[in-house]
Order: sequence, then structure tokens, then C-alpha cells
Amino acid sequence: DKATDPSTPEENWECIQRFCDQVNADTEGPSLALRLLAHKIQSPQEMEALHALTVLETCVNNCGERLHNEIAKFRFLNELIRVLSPKYYGTWSSEKVKSRVIEVIFSWTVWFPAEVKIRDAYQMLKKQGFIKEDPKLPEDKILPPPSPRPQNSIFDTDEEKSKLLARLLKSSHSEDLQAANRLIKSMIKEEQEKSAKVSRRVNTIREVSENVKRMDELLENYRRQELSTADQESLQTLFQRCEKLRPLLFRLASETVDDDEALAEILQANDKLSQALGHYRQGVVSH
Repeated sequence: DKATDPSTPEENWECIQRFCDQVNADTEGPSLALRLLAHKIQSPQEMEALHALTVLETCVNNCGERLHNEIAKFRFLNELIRVLSPKYYGTWSSEKVKSRVIEVIFSWTVWFPAEVKIRDAYQMLKKQGFIKEDPKLPEDKILPPPSPRPQNSIFDTDEEKSKLLARLLKSSHSEDLQAANRLIKSMIKEEQEKSAKVSRRVNTIREVSENVKRMDELLENYRRQELSTADQESLQTLFQRCEKLRPLLFRLASETVDDDEALAEILQANDKLSQALGHYRQGVVSH
């Protein structure tokens, strides 16, 4: 109730953090938390609903896989959809709340691409006209990481900041709590930037792998002279896309010099990409 109090215009980060801690500590924490938050998000009071959405996003950021599994169930997704539907709470939910709900679901499609139910729910909303176009997420948007918080999270590794945060949160002085709010926001933003880099790397390597595999299949058919005109066009498009992926891999490699394992993945992807481009030039361009 304190974390979603509609009478306070600012987020109460101390209460939000305590709520997250309780979710992590309780065996039934994730399912109970989402039931409570769904109720608050459906509130006719705009500020209460917006605060509840902030709490939800922070929980997804900090409460790991157990909570991620719960948000990906239709049982909870349907509660969010009701906020948009005029059959349920859409008639009284404000446009600001509806926009935030759409942003939240869209951000999950980005960060949890393997969760089919999230994607299906989002596509259904688009089909029914509740979503006209994908929202543009603000740069300072607090997005959940694609998997449980990594072990090298700033909340775990930056001992100095973690100690300072713990001390500020225990203080009864308002200026200390305000400083804690600022510190949490800066740490979450830093965590978000790290997560965004990881996501870019994972998505790029996946795209390289899929494109190279498809190119190899089409090139094999080309050698056998079994390639249709449409497939020839697809092969040329794939080649052009793969050429554009090379500088992207180099840029990712320069960002990942401190992580040997990730760098090895990037270099391996680059080798496969170079090989596929070489086969294309040798087999198609020269021919």
C-alpha cells in the first residue's frame, strides 16, 4: 500500500525495495505479488495504477526467474489486458495508464523473446486495435534483464555503492532517502545499459547464426542449379544483410574486451560470417 500510495506523486523507492525483498524471501512471493499488483494496476486512481506499474517493473528487474515465469502466464497477462479492454476496466483507465501497460508488455516481448504467451498477448492486442504501433521506449526506461539478474550485477559487485545504499536506506533523514532514490535510479540505469549490451550481443549472434545457416542452404541449392528466382533474390538480400552485420560484430567486440567468453562467441560468429560471405563471392559473384 505504501509503495503504491496515490497521495504521493514521487516513487517511494525504500518501500519498493522492501517489497522486492519480500517477494524474494517468500516461497509464494512472485504469485502473491502479482495478484496484489494486478489489483492496484486496475485501480481507477491513475497515480496508484502508475505507481503499481513502477513496482511491477522494478520487481521484474530484481526478483529473478521465479517472477519472470509468473508474468509469462496468461493468468497474469489477462489482468493487464483487462486494463485496456472496454469490456473490463478500459472505460475508466486513463490513457497514461494504458500507454504504460502497453509499454510494459512490449518491453517484455523484447527482453523475453522465448516467452510465446507474452508475444501472443501483444500480437492479439495489435490485431484487436488496442495497439496502433509499437511504443518507443524512453531511454531512461527501467527494463527487465533478459534473464535473472547476472552474478556480476552492479548491485552485487560494486561493494562501495551497495554499502552506501544500505546506509542511506536505514536513515530516517529525508535527504538521505532522497539520495538513496537517486542512487538506486543511477544503479538501475547502469544495470540497464549493461543488460542492453548483453541483449544486443545475444540478438546479433543469433541473427548471424540464422542468416549463415540459411545462406549455406541456398548456396548448396545454387551449386546444384536448383535455385528459384525468389530464392536467388533471398540469397542476395541475405548477403547484403550479412555484410552489414560485420561492422556491428566489430563494434560489439570492442565493447566486450573485458569478457573473454563473450568475446570468443563474437569472434566465432565473425568467422562463420566471413566464411559464408566468402562462399557467396566465390560461388555466386565470380560465377
